[in-house]
Amino acid sequence: MTSALTTPDGAEMAIFPGPPPGADPLPGQLDRWLASRGAELIAIRRHLHAHPEPSHAEFETAAMIARELTVAGLSPRMLPKGNGLICDIGSGDRVVAFRADLDALPLQDAKDVPYRSTVPNVAHACGHDVHTTVLLGLGLALAQLEQQGELPGRVRLIFQPAEECVPSGAPEVIEAGALADVAAIFALHCYPQLPAGLVGVRSGPFTAAADTVEAVLTGPGGHTARPHLTADLVHALGRVIVDVPALLDRRVDPRAGVSMVWGAVHAGEAFNAIPGSGFARATVRILNREAWRTAPELITKLIRDVVAATGAEVDVRYTRGVPPVINDRMASAVIAGAAGAALGADRVVEAEISMGGEDFSFYLEHVPGAMIRLGTGKPGSDVKHDLHQGNFDVDERCIGYGVRVMVHTALAAVATGAF
Repeated sequence: MTSALTTPDGAEMAIFPGPPPGADPLPGQLDRWLASRGAELIAIRRHLHAHPEPSHAEFETAAMIARELTVAGLSPRMLPKGNGLICDIGSGDRVVAFRADLDALPLQDAKDVPYRSTVPNVAHACGHDVHTTVLLGLGLALAQLEQQGELPGRVRLIFQPAEECVPSGAPEVIEAGALADVAAIFALHCYPQLPAGLVGVRSGPFTAAADTVEAVLTGPGGHTARPHLTADLVHALGRVIVDVPALLDRRVDPRAGVSMVWGAVHAGEAFNAIPGSGFARATVRILNREAWRTAPELITKLIRDVVAATGAEVDVRYTRGVPPVINDRMASAVIAGAAGAALGADRVVEAEISMGGEDFSFYLEHVPGAMIRLGTGKPGSDVKHDLHQGNFDVDERCIGYGVRVMVHTALAAVATGAF
């Protein structure tokens, strides 16, 4: 049984095809539910895509999701600022949580589609509209199962604001009680490198910690004809840019996956004047949790030691971003098995490690859990619009696949005693 929708080019598309051969049908008639609600979920995703809200301003998005959950007979709880919400379904002392992020990026939507962003310089170019729609679909499906007495536990939906900024929204959500009684937590992220219908799962390191560091150098300044009478600031910056990452590589276990890359440098204007100030800014990405914890002190010391030999002064500003996502072994096994049951074992592949950052990691600092990659590419297409590009879009059938996987995961997680 399928549900169909007209695509932007006028073609009819099967939104939520039934499970492929070999998949395990879910009790509660998930197939029929997806077929009947598929066009509605697509319409919600397109509305969110057309009306994106930036980090910390997701008020209308949160209100819309709250209305949909309320209509389904649920009782969502708004976060203190009103730009996110939490909703429990079912009953029980032990909770299994699922998280989606609501915010959009400060980018111009470059697509020519009917659901193109109506907000200048704000676009869902990371797929958070899909994440939100999948989590809403999970909630609506589980609400029906609960009404039928077929939900054997308690599931919590966490609709989180401000994933795309620093500081991010996860710590605020946790402080608001999102993890109370939670035994495990799960999430997914759009991944255009995989075609819709596939998911990527990995145990252990999944995404990197992402911090920033700025080295602000100062000196007396002077004439380029007499560098010996001053601190040659440009030379000092060059030493910092070249030497610090090289020294870092020799001070950290290479298995920790540390990457320090400079993204901005500036000093001076005149070709014949040694400037009196300048700066260099870098990102620091780390896959190992312990290495991430010790990075600020180590990197700050390396920068100061390098600059000390040049005669310049330095102010090091190290800013924490997010920890690494380290997927729990058991949680990864649970969601991999659920994905296999939902889509077929051949649709579950090993996910690659990403050096990008994800604030889902903050939840994993408190409870076990796992994030997976949801294929969003169009099968057979050579065009892969990457995340954070203005023309990013998805094969919308991914929403149905995502709902299938998350419903199976919820039932498997509440039924197991592993957490």
